Formats: sequence, structure tokens, C-alpha cells
Amino acid sequence: MNYETRKIGDITIFKLNEQRLDTNISGLLKGEFTKILKVDEVKKFIIDLSQVESCDSSGLSAILVANRIISSTDGQIRLASPGEKVLSLIRITQLDRVLPVTKTVEEAIEQLK
Repeated sequence: MNYETRKIGDITIFKLNEQRLDTNISGLLKGEFTKILKVDEVKKFIIDLSQVESCDSSGLSAILVANRIISSTDGQIRLASPGEKVLSLIRITQLDRVLPVTKTVEEAIEQLK
């Protein structure tokens, strides 16, 4: 699984550099989210989905794990830059009612400042 993380102040940005967010990587992703959010005690977290072209239910499940962890510590999360297919899935599953979605990472950063 290919990803990168960076920090801007107290905001951690997780960029998934994969075209598919599916069952092949969702288990690894859940583990990474758990490590980053619990061990590093991140309170402001952005998941950059700009490279992801497709997503399935297990991919959404990994995102929900991150949301559950960060919610338990009164943190905040944003999904940034989802492509059209991924955004459509987020809307169909009504995940956008639970998780704030932004068009860009910059917009997400502004919301979390």
C-alpha cells in the first residue's frame, strides 16, 4: 500500500496513493489509521482521496474506522478531493452526512484551523 503523511501545524494529512481503495488494502489501511490516530494521538485528520479512482464497501469501512477512532477522542476528520466515482459512492451510502467532504485539501485545512 502506497501512501504519504504530512503535518501542517496540528493537522495530519494522509494521502492514499492508490487507484483502488478496496478489500486488497482495506485491512492495511485500518491498521495504519489505528496507528496514526491512536499512537500519534492525532486530533485533526484529513484523508486525501485525490489519487483514488474507485472504492468499495471495505474501503468505506476503513474510512469509518478512522472516523470512529477520531470521534472517540473528540477529534475532527475530513475527506478531501474524492474523484467523481468515489464521491458518488459516498453520497449513495450517505456517508457525506456523517463525514465532512471537501473539494480540496486546502479547503479541509481551512475548516480544521
